[in-house]
Amino acid sequence: MTLFSRFPKDFVWGTATSSYQIEGAVEEGGRGPSIWDTFCAVPGNISNGDTGEVACDHYHHVEEDIRLMAEMGVKAYRFSIAWSRILPDGTCDSINQDGVAFYNKVIDSCLKHGIQPWATLYHWDLPQHLHETEDGWLGDSIVDRFADYAAVCFSSFGDRVKNWITINEAWVVSILGYGQGVFAPGHTSNVEPYTVGHNLLVAHAKAVDIYRKRFQQQQKGQIGITNNCDWREPLSDRLEDRAAAQRSLEFFVGWFADPIYLGDYPESMKQRVGDRLPKITDQQRALIKGSSDFFGLNHYTTMLASESNGDIAEQAVYGNGGLSEDQGLDLSIDQDWSLTDMQWAVVPWGCRKLLEWISQRYDNPDIYITENGCAYDTELIDGDVNDQNRIEFYASYLDECANAIDNGVNLKGYFAWSFMDNFEWASGYEKRFGLHHVDFETGVRTPKDSAKWFRALLTNQEQRLGLKTEDTSVHLSK
Repeated sequence: MTLFSRFPKDFVWGTATSSYQIEGAVEEGGRGPSIWDTFCAVPGNISNGDTGEVACDHYHHVEEDIRLMAEMGVKAYRFSIAWSRILPDGTCDSINQDGVAFYNKVIDSCLKHGIQPWATLYHWDLPQHLHETEDGWLGDSIVDRFADYAAVCFSSFGDRVKNWITINEAWVVSILGYGQGVFAPGHTSNVEPYTVGHNLLVAHAKAVDIYRKRFQQQQKGQIGITNNCDWREPLSDRLEDRAAAQRSLEFFVGWFADPIYLGDYPESMKQRVGDRLPKITDQQRALIKGSSDFFGLNHYTTMLASESNGDIAEQAVYGNGGLSEDQGLDLSIDQDWSLTDMQWAVVPWGCRKLLEWISQRYDNPDIYITENGCAYDTELIDGDVNDQNRIEFYASYLDECANAIDNGVNLKGYFAWSFMDNFEWASGYEKRFGLHHVDFETGVRTPKDSAKWFRALLTNQEQRLGLKTEDTSVHLSK
């Protein structure tokens, strides 16, 4: 049995990008500045002083890029819309028709090639004007601003876009942007992340409410939110470590998923964060609960969780855990696990366990993995990129996805991150996640061997590559 044949016939196979990471053209076509433009301009914020000013210049390469996607065999493309390219100052005072035309080009190019567009409304690039004048995601007006922006997008593109994602990784916006300060807008606080997270949830819910009341029935689409989460495996069988792993998952994905599926924040968060965690009002709960037609999941790695020994310095080494002092746990990795260039552990069975945890906690929702991938800087040699490590990553993670489906998880789709090498936020251009190599000097795109592998997978020609399901479990199961 081939790997491809283990998935349902209607399974959605796609790849993904985000606006600031690929578009460039930051001052073209009427686009307004975003907080990432401002953040990148501060010396020391980004590796090598890189910026997204040009990025992959996708703005001028739309047709070429989507043709390459079609050649790779994917049938869905998840992209994000830059808020400030549609509304330059973030408000509806002026709708930028050049921005609308650009995304029309993206969408129409997809449909021309038989690729379904999946649009994300917010992938971190908040209009700078809203940050400066209305306090951004901390402000009282942001919920309505986002809802108004969403309505413009639904009206402009909803006749062709049938799959919407409101917010990408609210955890990242809250923790990395307003807690640890390593992402835009660069704030450090143990209070602001919870305010921002709350506003993101309410903004998401209000946008969904508008879509359902004004657009969904006519446009026949679906809408949801995408959250990110690593799997947390207990360091040992001790009750304390098992509780720590559970608590870590609740602080990571439960923070944003529990209110949608269960109606409130996790009890562990309410107890440990106290008054810093906003209370969900009855009116907000009516909006938030049930406000996702599917469970969007971005997943990359696994870590070991244990009850804290109180050493905050040790916790900081591993990062990626949010505000550690609020969780009371330590994170580590098994030294036998292989690492990507991001120093993220490759643990395929963690993906299966996370899918099963989500399925059990939230009453088996439809799940789409909206990002999964790995960073490896494999060289371009004589027009070819032999990234066997990336192929092994995808094969092993997809094998565990198939195992999760076999175990009853309603996994409906998978989007590989990323279509091409791009601007990797604070890492600049040092980390390469792409299925296509990008020469950032010339803009030339080259399909890596992993892109060719995906084409063979999706056209069910795996046997031509000598790859069968039993060959894909390159890491020990657990």
